[in-house]
Amino acid sequence: MNLLDVFQNKVLIAVLIAWLLAQILKIPTEYLRSRRWLWTMFLAAGGMPSSHTALMVAGTLAVGLYHGFDNPLFGIAVAATMIIAHDAAGVRRQAGKHAERINVLFEELLHGHIWNEDELKEVIGHTPLEVVGGIILGHLVAIVQWMVWK
Repeated sequence: MNLLDVFQNKVLIAVLIAWLLAQILKIPTEYLRSRRWLWTMFLAAGGMPSSHTALMVAGTLAVGLYHGFDNPLFGIAVAATMIIAHDAAGVRRQAGKHAERINVLFEELLHGHIWNEDELKEVIGHTPLEVVGGIILGHLVAIVQWMVWK
């Protein structure tokens, strides 16, 4: 096996394309939301669309398209995708809300005092809409790739 064989893995390519597009799309969608260009959104967790969801949906659909929807790997991929999409909008979103409230508490407690510690990360989860955005993007990437590269 040589290194170039990796580039023949159509599922891997779909996953990587979906992740890259999701991360790139976070920059203009954040601009539309806040009217500020935040280039750091390219590497951020959270934001629109959910890159975790996009890459998992693209990978899952690519497994089905390339290897069959009756393949046991498709079933495992569906289960993993459901867990990750739920986690993106559920647990991680709640952790972000907690971080937001704790940051407000620190600001109130230390009013007038410069806080030199890093604030807790507030945008670590996704809204349901951001997860849906990831689902749509993942589907589009896998379908377009399959149509182009059967």
